[in-house]
Amino acid sequence: MTLVKHELKQGKTTFLIWTASIGFLLAVCIFLFPEMKDQMDGVSEIFASMGSFTEAFGMDRLNFGTLVGFYAVECGNVLGLGGAFFASLFAAGILSKEEKDKTAEFLLTHPVGRKRMITEKLMAVLILITGMNLILYTVAIGSIAAVGEEIPWKEISLLHLAYYLLQLELAGICFGISAFLRKGSASAGLSIAAMMYFLRLVANITDTAEFLKYITPFGYCDGADIVANGKLNGAMVAIGIAIGLGGIIIAYLKYTKKDIH
Repeated sequence: MTLVKHELKQGKTTFLIWTASIGFLLAVCIFLFPEMKDQMDGVSEIFASMGSFTEAFGMDRLNFGTLVGFYAVECGNVLGLGGAFFASLFAAGILSKEEKDKTAEFLLTHPVGRKRMITEKLMAVLILITGMNLILYTVAIGSIAAVGEEIPWKEISLLHLAYYLLQLELAGICFGISAFLRKGSASAGLSIAAMMYFLRLVANITDTAEFLKYITPFGYCDGADIVANGKLNGAMVAIGIAIGLGGIIIAYLKYTKKDIH
């Protein structure tokens, strides 16, 4: 567990900055809701008539005058993009940084096998992502209680669960990519997260591209679908888990045979 502690210590600053930033934006959105909810009925009607733009974000199927509808769109974007970028950035650099920083040879001279090194680095990624989501969930519930709104436990919990699974899937994908990289991981992580978000927008706009929802993890994080159905899409989640696990398996297969420089 020495390597896990080392990775947690190295990633502590990044973790705190991202968690504080996302948590702050999340709380700001929630604290704005009481001031805006009386005006949201008109806004909902306007958004519902804006065609493809509202369909892309699912705003045509949500009522902005309710906390759940407001939270699913506004806070959902904060959680989705913020969490996706953090998970992708951290996972994409966790293996490649050893070669980038010229520490791989030093690390591998110690009695630490490659499989153990991969496992402990993966554990660090999972711990940080889980820790962030627990803190953000607490911030969300605390903020809702602070503004005097009734807490929609089921919907909020399902939305946070969906974004937690999204982050784990992206982390698995980027962890696999990290095994192939030697230098520069930030652009790879950001690109993967941004591409997945874009695929979700395309899938929402065009019926012929609806199949993309089964490819991008943002597909099972659609707030409108979650609120309407009261559950996550099991098929999409299962595919997402398989893709994430596939990335992790690839990381083991590649890094255990990789020529480390």
